[in-house]
Amino acid sequence: MPIMASASTLRSFQRLFTFSLFFLCAAIALLALSFNTNSSLYYTTLLQAQANHGGSWFHLLSKMVDTQKLKIGLVNVDDDEIKSVYYDMYDHGSLAETVSVDFEPVSKDKKWEDFFPEWIDEDHKWGSPRCPEIPMPRLEDYLGLDVIVARVPCGGEGKNMKGIRDVWRLQVNLVVANLAVANGWPVQNQASEDMDRTVYVVFMGSCGPMQEIFRCDDLLTHVGDYWIYKPQLRKLKRKVLMPAGSCQIAPPFAETGQEIWRQTLPSPTSRLNATFQRAAYVTILHSSEAYVCGAIALAQSIIQTKSTKDLVLLHDSSITPKSLRGLRASGWKTKLIEPIRNPSAKKGSYNEWNYSKLRVWQLSDYDKVIFIDSDIIVLKNLDSFFLYPQISASANDKMLFNSGIMVIEPSKCRLKDLMSKTSKLASYNGGDQGFLNEAFTWWHRLPAKLNHLKVFVRKGNPNHEIPDDVYAVHFLGWKPWMCYRDYDCNWDIVARHNFASDSAHRRWWRVYDAMPKKLQKFCGLTRQMDERIRKWRRIAKDQGLPDGHWNINATDPRRHRLIS
Repeated sequence: MPIMASASTLRSFQRLFTFSLFFLCAAIALLALSFNTNSSLYYTTLLQAQANHGGSWFHLLSKMVDTQKLKIGLVNVDDDEIKSVYYDMYDHGSLAETVSVDFEPVSKDKKWEDFFPEWIDEDHKWGSPRCPEIPMPRLEDYLGLDVIVARVPCGGEGKNMKGIRDVWRLQVNLVVANLAVANGWPVQNQASEDMDRTVYVVFMGSCGPMQEIFRCDDLLTHVGDYWIYKPQLRKLKRKVLMPAGSCQIAPPFAETGQEIWRQTLPSPTSRLNATFQRAAYVTILHSSEAYVCGAIALAQSIIQTKSTKDLVLLHDSSITPKSLRGLRASGWKTKLIEPIRNPSAKKGSYNEWNYSKLRVWQLSDYDKVIFIDSDIIVLKNLDSFFLYPQISASANDKMLFNSGIMVIEPSKCRLKDLMSKTSKLASYNGGDQGFLNEAFTWWHRLPAKLNHLKVFVRKGNPNHEIPDDVYAVHFLGWKPWMCYRDYDCNWDIVARHNFASDSAHRRWWRVYDAMPKKLQKFCGLTRQMDERIRKWRRIAKDQGLPDGHWNINATDPRRHRLIS
């Protein structure tokens, strides 16, 4: 490589880059061997001693890592930095080899919206949806790497308190992830599912890597603008097998490609999947008891699908002991939580405590959970969707997902990270869904029928019938237990007609009818509910609404035994 810079300039680059990479690789080597409570002190002492004796990062790493010669892949590292590495290697006996990873940058005309479209042809009526191309390097040309060093572009972090949506940043993260998996997967014994080879990843840059791809649980150390990871490669592999965005339905496993590391994919019953045996369905109740009935119906609907997974309900102190007994009898394991306040909500508002949903990430006893809002019922078994990575969800609108059903990987450090961002990321809707869409800008699309939103905006379905093949129904608008069982009371209010569906209403009441009688009593009508229904039935009658639901003779027996 021709060198045009002066000798003094090169020496300056050498000193700067050598010091930085010495520090980083020292941390890698030490943390790889020491995971006890004294490791931080030992690390600091060793680093100081090494610096006092003028040792280089190559010298240190060669003693700490079991290899004769480090092979380092450089991703998005400019020429001047490569020159500095070259001269430092030369001065220290070529104890390491650097390789600049070559890949074509993604086309500048590709926008985030191209990878996260509002709508795709999920039914393949016009062919299979495809994502725009994000070029990757020829992985077979870069095998045998011990360390991958990458400079991460920030892509406009912090603008208008929004999450980062930058295609170039996504490409760099995916290149690093693919290289890590390719170099960690055993090449000599391709039939093996063991991944014993360690690959370290070093990110340079103020914003760090995408935490949707590189888990905070795998972070060894973060000092200044340097982030050092030892990725759990089995979990990382699941990420790189996903589509580049929500432009395709996420498969549990991608189709086999030509790359060496993709030539053997595990079956759903393999030991690779045993990692996710600890799984649970989770919901949350906070602030009031208005959704206790919904949570009971949700639990019963999951049980009726013959699911084998745990049911966990998080609740704050607003839920009474009587209601907790009913919730436990319905199948939930209950856990008391401290609610989380929405920093932008007004005191006493409906969304004041809806950030409590973040508490789902503290369930670290489970590898995977599927979170489900308590105004949903499940109609088909969802257990197979535990194979999907975080965050997998159904689309909502624009580039966004609906947070009513999400595949989540609990993590205490991820909860800590989310909590640190509650006042930094703005929610577009003032709630948890808006916040989570800024915290997880890279997500995986599940079929819309997995989380079928009870909303009707297109013509051609005047009775608002829902399909027979949906997995779950998400009851937007007035909830079924807040209406008479005779019909969906959203029909009584013109502004709520988009949420009205008698066919969906009947599905919920089938779950109710299959409940034990002792659980049905938690779904009674209060006097306030009954008065509201009667009021809007009178208004609908006076307006002569053409659907005629106001004229139905209501026979719901709950009307005659109102609860306090």
